[in-house]
Amino acid sequence: VPVLLAGEQTSTRIEPARSVYAAVDEAEATEGVTDAALWVGYAWADEPRNRAAVVVTGPSRQAVTAGAERLAHGFWAARHDFAFVAPTGPLDDCLAEALAAAPEERPYFISDTGDNPTAGGAGDVTWSLERVLSRPEFKDPSGPTVVYASLPGPAAVDTAVRAGVGAVVTVTAGAAVDDRHAGPLTMTGVVHAIRHGDPHARTEAVLRVGSVYVVLTALRKPYHHEHDFTDLDLSPRTADIVIVKIGYLEPELFAMAAGWKMALTPGGVDQDLSRLGHHRIHRPMFPFDREMPDPDLTARIVPPPNE
Repeated sequence: VPVLLAGEQTSTRIEPARSVYAAVDEAEATEGVTDAALWVGYAWADEPRNRAAVVVTGPSRQAVTAGAERLAHGFWAARHDFAFVAPTGPLDDCLAEALAAAPEERPYFISDTGDNPTAGGAGDVTWSLERVLSRPEFKDPSGPTVVYASLPGPAAVDTAVRAGVGAVVTVTAGAAVDDRHAGPLTMTGVVHAIRHGDPHARTEAVLRVGSVYVVLTALRKPYHHEHDFTDLDLSPRTADIVIVKIGYLEPELFAMAAGWKMALTPGGVDQDLSRLGHHRIHRPMFPFDREMPDPDLTARIVPPPNE
């Protein structure tokens, strides 16, 4: 199916993905069908084979053909209706809205979507954090409390560990892998917490820079659970703003967020697909070619080896 969409645009929390994916269960329940599945593709890979795909498996050639074509046509028909699962905007606009949010709208979560490590981002893009730390609202420790998770920087973590909690340190981190948008970031702050033995990050250190609590890691790590923060003596529920390198919020974060917006930030998994410059995918492809003609969605039969 010549469609390439990000997961943040195909969430089953909202339509049309909710109905499109519900049809997978219906196809799978058909007599003569063993299994049915739909893949939206991987929007951030520039590969000729990259596109959405439907696969239906079973003993009945007629049933699997009908099921696959029904799912493919349903996905294609809904292509213009897919939208981001949350409001989106440039980072500066998201920060301005978060700062203007009423108390009942806090904690206000901002997804730093372009560098989401679980989508394939390097996790060490400094572009967003640099802009957060440059804002005057966050320069003073008494300013709005911001939690930023996270930025890999093994040397920075080592410096914080040697200095210990409560020490003031100057460290440099980030942009070791992806330096296309901003370079390594130097920060001076107070070591707020240190944690050893995390299975993903290995060692974590929290540096308070003004009113921003920056989570630094020896190895990149996604922050999806409340304990990821509370284990570091951070309280996301009482913070004013929580910025996470993520796309759609994982369930625990979604449940905590009183306000939420997805920032369309640069990085390897930029949600603005047009900025990535695909040139190897097969064209035409939606949404790059929005007015493309309807494709041939006839099922291709792959028989078992003994046929």
